[in-house]
Amino acid sequence: MIREGAVRIPSGCAVAAVISREGRRISGETIIEAMKPMHERSNGLGGGFAAYGIYPEYRDCYALHIFFDTAKAKKETESFLREHFEIVRSERIPTRKIPSVRNEPIIWRFFAVPLPSMLRHMQLDEKEFTARCVMSINTSVDGAYVFSSGKNMGTFKAVGYPEDVGAFYRLDEYEAYSWTAHGRYPTNTPGWWGGAHPFTLLDNSVVHNGEISSYDANRRYLEMFGYRCTLQTDTEVITYILDFLIRRKGLSLEEASEVIAAPFWSSIEEEKDPERKKKLTYLRSVFPSLLVTGPFSIIYGFTGGLMALNDRLKLRSMVVGEKDDLVFIASEEAAIRTMEPDAENISSPAGGEPVIIKVREGAF
Repeated sequence: MIREGAVRIPSGCAVAAVISREGRRISGETIIEAMKPMHERSNGLGGGFAAYGIYPEYRDCYALHIFFDTAKAKKETESFLREHFEIVRSERIPTRKIPSVRNEPIIWRFFAVPLPSMLRHMQLDEKEFTARCVMSINTSVDGAYVFSSGKNMGTFKAVGYPEDVGAFYRLDEYEAYSWTAHGRYPTNTPGWWGGAHPFTLLDNSVVHNGEISSYDANRRYLEMFGYRCTLQTDTEVITYILDFLIRRKGLSLEEASEVIAAPFWSSIEEEKDPERKKKLTYLRSVFPSLLVTGPFSIIYGFTGGLMALNDRLKLRSMVVGEKDDLVFIASEEAAIRTMEPDAENISSPAGGEPVIIKVREGAF
């Protein structure tokens, strides 16, 4: 796989998302078109999309999207999967030839269910079991990268401009109730297939514009709990932080945002509500190593919803709009207007204040 090299490039990046509160399925063409007016925020070294609700016929299976450098890596991974999962379906992910998307690895997907015998043996629930298997493949199989591992969702990413990546993966043929997208302009980390956004674990996906100066502290803390950052870019760690806080520690979305984009100590001291002051003090004291510093705007996707979040100083742009049951999020209003020219209630979220959208219960 071609890597960009060690040259530092000024920060750019574009993020976008659309979600239907009623669980209506939206064509992938919508989110592809949204990325076109933000073309200059990318440089062709990474683009990608996450889609929720695209595999209803395999809704009970984990959809494992995997890059393989070699046939040997594929064979070794398949052997590992058959020891741990029942493979319901195995196939190459459909693509079309796009001149600007080159040097593609083997791109495969497995629809798989954890073997009950393995769950009993390891005494794990299926989510923790699957997460550990993903980490094991990504750290122990040379040339294999699991880049998506959720149920009824999938990530599609590559080296290229996002609109070309969307065409490459034929996303106009998919429909989802929620889409996120990213156009990458790498800063300190390589431009390669595995390093494109979104980053995922289980049904968690993250697209990010910015730069994480706290990466090493965040990474070292998470490694104590079995997470491994293998995809050579700082954003991967945000996905694992959210998985750790929400799935493993049981925090709400709002509480997780107050860890990642924590209020300043001075603001906590000035808090008038004693219960809220106590909670904020607790979160800052217990999870100091999971505070994310540096400029960022992120969109976090999960089954049934999205969360948008800026750093506390709001050093990266993000705009939100609405129309009927649809909510749009993007780095620029132009991207929202491309998806919906008559979008209403256009606003810019305050720094550190999450925007959380959930699909109506039972709608997907």
